[in-house]
Amino acid sequence: MTIQAKKSLGQNFLKNDGVLQKIADAGELSTSDIVLEVGPGEGALTEKLLGKGCEVIAVEKDHRLISILQEKFAKEILNGNFKIFEGDILEDDAEKWGIENGKFKIVANIPYYITGQFFRKFLSGKIKPTKMVILVQKEIAERIVARNGKESLLSISVKIYGEPKIVAKVSKGSFVPAPKVDSAVISIENISGKNFIGGKSEERFFEILKAGFAHKRKVLISNLKEYFDEKEINTSEVFTNLNLLKKIRAEDLGLEDWKKLSLLLENKD
Repeated sequence: MTIQAKKSLGQNFLKNDGVLQKIADAGELSTSDIVLEVGPGEGALTEKLLGKGCEVIAVEKDHRLISILQEKFAKEILNGNFKIFEGDILEDDAEKWGIENGKFKIVANIPYYITGQFFRKFLSGKIKPTKMVILVQKEIAERIVARNGKESLLSISVKIYGEPKIVAKVSKGSFVPAPKVDSAVISIENISGKNFIGGKSEERFFEILKAGFAHKRKVLISNLKEYFDEKEINTSEVFTNLNLLKKIRAEDLGLEDWKKLSLLLENKD
């Protein structure tokens, strides 16, 4: 049975066997691992993951694919190595699938249009994986790792939770139907919320981060002065304490600089 990809669901089925194997290998999976796969489609990646001997929990939004997956992996379902849930990865509670914080990995080919929301749910949410291996647009992957040496709101938002790296680049011809852009496999390792103590510091970090990147044409101190004006915080003094140049831009600060900056500003609030 041939399933036609639904544009409304952002479906692009990965058919390149070599790339599928690279994604599975990047998960560094063992028989003790639990893997959450999002949007398994017809099960091409699922097959590679199950071949690693791990337990796979798949969440598929497209009702048409559920019976196909149930039939294809009937043996694995019977022996408890594979579970398939019909649902929306962004809307459903992760606890529904039986996964626990810090006790699973994510390996998936997700629809491009949910990338931002997907990162927010599984990086800043209460239930985090230890590692994430996903396919994203190549441009997004390069922004996350700051390939050009310039950080962004996206790259720092990811790096505050884990260590991203590009595993492989994937041409648009590896998919059916082919997307309009090339892709990349990105791995985010050592995911945790260790940089935050309590909910407030996490919230404040992102308030400061977003303020810093609010206006790309302005230098960082101008963006922060605009944000902290009513709070009467002396941002010039903070910059002096951190030995930051007054002409520096948000994109020129690395993760450690952002952590120090947000801590000082938060303590002065």
